[in-house]
Amino acid sequence: VTLPYAFLHMRHSLKYFDKMRCLRKRSAVSFLGVLVICLLFMNLYIEDGYVLEGDKQLIRETATHQLNPERYVHTFKDLSNFSGSINISYRYLAGTPLPRKRYLTIGLSSVKRKKGNYLLETIKSIFEQSSYEELKEIAVVVQLADFDSAWCEGMVQDISQKFAHHIIAGRLIVIHVPEEYYPVLDGLKRNYNDPEDRVKFRSKQNVDYAFLLNFCANLSDYYVMLEDDVRCSKNFLTAVKKVITSREGSYWVTLEFSKLGYIGKLYHSHDLPRLAHFLLMFYQEMPCDWLLIHFRGLLAQKEVIRFKPSLFQHMGYYSSYKGAENKLKDDDFEEESFDIPDNPPANLHTNMNVFENYEASKAYSSIDEYFWGKAPSTGDFYGIVFEKPIKINKIKVVTGTEDRQNDILHHGALEVGEKIVGSKKGRQCTTYLRLGEFKNGNFEITDVEHKVLFDINCMRILVTKSQKEWLIIRSISVWTSQMPNQ
Repeated sequence: VTLPYAFLHMRHSLKYFDKMRCLRKRSAVSFLGVLVICLLFMNLYIEDGYVLEGDKQLIRETATHQLNPERYVHTFKDLSNFSGSINISYRYLAGTPLPRKRYLTIGLSSVKRKKGNYLLETIKSIFEQSSYEELKEIAVVVQLADFDSAWCEGMVQDISQKFAHHIIAGRLIVIHVPEEYYPVLDGLKRNYNDPEDRVKFRSKQNVDYAFLLNFCANLSDYYVMLEDDVRCSKNFLTAVKKVITSREGSYWVTLEFSKLGYIGKLYHSHDLPRLAHFLLMFYQEMPCDWLLIHFRGLLAQKEVIRFKPSLFQHMGYYSSYKGAENKLKDDDFEEESFDIPDNPPANLHTNMNVFENYEASKAYSSIDEYFWGKAPSTGDFYGIVFEKPIKINKIKVVTGTEDRQNDILHHGALEVGEKIVGSKKGRQCTTYLRLGEFKNGNFEITDVEHKVLFDINCMRILVTKSQKEWLIIRSISVWTSQMPNQ
């Protein structure tokens, strides 16, 4: 029996984590040796009681064919068995099942720490940094994942006393999964030379999160993963909603709102059952944040989609593993409310000569990427055609980057237009109004709705004089006049 999936997964994992952990280069392993390891590796999961019969069937089917990565991704995405919930029982320690579906579920899993405890501060930050209108759209699920019943009872009492009104309002639920539902946590494989207690800790953590994801699968449209020692930025839900709206029509599996570990990772709730099964299948292989990267890749999102500034910050000083010091901080985090643009859905096009894959869409985004075109000529343009007519309050365009400071728009103007003509692919406005000129490569204007009397269908950046330098449009930000409720 050949196991191409296991072999492919292991080979990619080894390459990736050699870079991640800067492990010293190892001598080449013969094909036969790798194949034996693969057989042992997959045999473990065939025997594991947490791999469902449907999962075993997938393993048997893929084992009889030469695996095509694209074919496997398609199979994984559509596999019905991964869409079902895991059959375990949850104990409600506080709160009751939600009466209605919410927009966003925030999931936290917490265990007893040898030093410090930040769970109460994390819950407090979530609620305090949300407006009353935002609170109506969120649910917070806290999983107390420690097997020490006395600690769990004490935490439930503290949570119930401090956040009673949120529990009564149906915004906060505290759950627990009994120990008998967990797979074997002793004698696991010691990958990456981790000590046994470290392997046990991170393996249990994977199972903790799998059970939490399984519970949250049908509570809301979206799910964001946090740790139990996190501080939130003000009105983070409004920022998340704007980002989701700006990605409308584009494919994504994971949106990242922090660059640390698995803090601030956002998912469609319909992907949670598959992610839960995935974490259970490979719970002893590697840490959770590494598995999340593999999951994203299996569902065909190759690139990281991360937004700045970060919405969540790690605040714990002591790790939940042995109370070790953990001073990691996200330097892109901003705690106070920041003015994130709306960037309503639009079609983007340009007649400039685009360099490689730095296409037009990369400028009209909150993530850290940009449009890059070869030396533009007079009359060249970058156009935006909004899907619906809009009222605009503010526009900001930044060109150039820190390491390419001369690739700015040296001579240009920004215009807005009305009266769309043309087919869907070639739509453009017939009339444009110039709002101003670029200065030092940048453009910014406020109170646009008071200066433009019509609803805006189009916006364009116009090159008014040829330049030898190439042009980077780093970001285009649009704020509409109809702001979400705060």
